[in-house]
Amino acid sequence: MGALQLHVFYLILLPTITSQVISKQGEWKSATATYTKQADASIITEGACGYGDLHKASYGKYSAGLSTMLFNKGSTCGACFEVRCVDHILWCLQGSPSVILTATDFCPPNYGLSSDYGGWCNFPKEHFEMSEAAFVEIAEKKAEIVPVQYKSRVKCERRGGMRFSMSGSAHFFQVLITNVGLDGEVVGVKVKGSKTGWLPMARNWGQNWHSNINLVGQPLSFEVTASTGRTVASYSVAPANWQFGQTFEGKQF
Repeated sequence: MGALQLHVFYLILLPTITSQVISKQGEWKSATATYTKQADASIITEGACGYGDLHKASYGKYSAGLSTMLFNKGSTCGACFEVRCVDHILWCLQGSPSVILTATDFCPPNYGLSSDYGGWCNFPKEHFEMSEAAFVEIAEKKAEIVPVQYKSRVKCERRGGMRFSMSGSAHFFQVLITNVGLDGEVVGVKVKGSKTGWLPMARNWGQNWHSNINLVGQPLSFEVTASTGRTVASYSVAPANWQFGQTFEGKQF
């Protein structure tokens, strides 16, 4: 095959290959789901992502703990999933309505129990531990576990801008990033003080990012990159007199 023929052949194939990749990202995948019983039917306790009170973090009842396969060592924290109950005539609500969940916690494995009964989050199962309030929007409350389908990296509906919560010390600066739009999954963060250029931050755990530099007394800007590749810079989010323990609101995707 000549060079010109090969080039034309590649151009013919390229749209087909691209469409296959896009459709694969939007496919429904199989998993299971249970729910956690809380006093107000939602999940409010601090989880493995470090969000603290999930109502204050704006996630509330639409929060979920993920099994090891989905949690991905915390990099999935903040990511949004669309989940629906399927293939169970007794437990699934008619029409298979779906909910959008935010990953906020880790559902640990329990190898003392069978993965088919009790060890729902055992590796390599894909499982969502939902709030009771969200669970009853897709399935009957009396169900112990239901088969579900999910889509990952779906659009998160957020109000307001991203939030930056400061913690650490003079020589260990840490920021927790919440209320993230797009698909909610942060893959990169940079910070800039008035005396520095843009400094890449390392993931500490969940969506806590840190830098071993003294930024006290400087107004701070943040650059956040989502898993889609989009980047948003929020300039001078925190004033020069910011304090550890404070939260500031920046731009949104």
